[in-house]
Amino acid sequence: MTSLAKTRLVKALALNVGFDLAGVTSAGRVRHADYYREWLARGYAGSMAYLRRNVPLRLEPARLLPGARSIICLGLSHHHPEHTPALSPSAVPDADRAGAGPRDGSPPAGRLAQYARGRDYHVVMRQMLAQYVALLRQRIDEPFEARVFVDTGPLLERDLASAAGLGWIGKNTCLLNRQLGSYVFLAELVCTLTLEPDEPSPDQCGSCRRCLEACPTGALRAPHQLDATRCISYFTIEHRGPVPAEFHRQIGEWVFGCDICQEVCPYNATAPAATLAEVAEDRLPARLNLFHLLGLRSGEYRRLTRDSATRRATRRMWRRNAAIAAGNSAATDAAIRQALATAARDEEPALQQAAQGALDRLTERPPTT
Repeated sequence: MTSLAKTRLVKALALNVGFDLAGVTSAGRVRHADYYREWLARGYAGSMAYLRRNVPLRLEPARLLPGARSIICLGLSHHHPEHTPALSPSAVPDADRAGAGPRDGSPPAGRLAQYARGRDYHVVMRQMLAQYVALLRQRIDEPFEARVFVDTGPLLERDLASAAGLGWIGKNTCLLNRQLGSYVFLAELVCTLTLEPDEPSPDQCGSCRRCLEACPTGALRAPHQLDATRCISYFTIEHRGPVPAEFHRQIGEWVFGCDICQEVCPYNATAPAATLAEVAEDRLPARLNLFHLLGLRSGEYRRLTRDSATRRATRRMWRRNAAIAAGNSAATDAAIRQALATAARDEEPALQQAAQGALDRLTERPPTT
C-alpha cells in the first residue's frame, strides 16, 4: 500500500470511528517551537508547572516514540449551541439537605464552560482511539508502533492540529475550523507509519478582533498571545491558590472555565451541534446553584464530578469559585450572604479570601428577602 493510500485510509477510518476531523503531519519539530519557549519565558504559564516540563518532547514529538514518522491528528466537536439551558434543580446532589437556600425559582447560578458538560472527554476519546488503532492494525498490511494522546501528554496539540490541516490557531489561541468553529476536542496518534502530510490551514481570522475585545480580564495580550495568569479558565480550573482580587469582578459568574472568547467568534455562531452522544449530552447543566456549591461536601463533589472533566478542579476550588461568582450575582439574597459569611471563616485561605471579597462587593447593594 502506498503512503498516499495509507493516508486516505487512516483518515477514512477515523471518521468511521466517530471523529469529526482527521489530518496528518510529520513527527518533526513543531512550527512554533520558538514562540513556546518565549511564552514560557514571559511567565504566561503561571502556576501550571507541568507546561515547563518535558519541553524537548513538546517541541520534537518524534522523541515520544522510537521511529516515529507521522502524527495523525483528530478532532471531535463538543458544541452545545444552547448556551444557557434551564437550571437543573438537582444539579448538585442533596441540594435541599438543610432546608435552606434560595427558593424564589431563580437561585444565583454559576456558569460552566461547554466542554465540561458532557462525559469526560479523556475517557471518551481514549476509547475511540483504542477502537481506531485496532482498525488500523486490521486494515494496514504492515506492522507499526503507535502512541495515543488526549490532552494529557507532552504535545503542543493545537500546533500539530493546525499543521495537519484541522484548522488554524485563532487570535484567541484556540484551534478554529471553518465548519466546526473552536468547540473541538483534540487527540493525536504518534506512529511509525510513513504517511503523506496535509497542508497547514491558512489563517482565516482576517481583521476580526472580537475575541480580544471581549476578554474581560485582558488575558489576550495581543493576537495569538494568551497570558494564562489573567485567564478566567486558568483561575477556575488550573490555579490552586487564591485568585488575585483584582480579577474577581471580571470573572463574573464563571465557576468552571470560560467561553467568552469563543462565544463572540463568528465561526462558532454557525457551527453545528456535537453529534456524539457522550459529549453532546448534558451530564451537567450550563449553570449550577451557587448556594449549594458554596457548601459542597466531599460526597456531593464526587457525585457532581463523576465521569466528568470537571474533576480537574478540586472541591476547595469549586467552593472558592462559587464564592467569587456569588459576589458578582445580581440575584444574591440573604441566604447566600450567610453562606459567604460561613465560608469567610473557613480554614482554607483561598476560600476565605474569595468569600470575604464577595461579601465586600455585596455591601454595595442591599440584600433581598
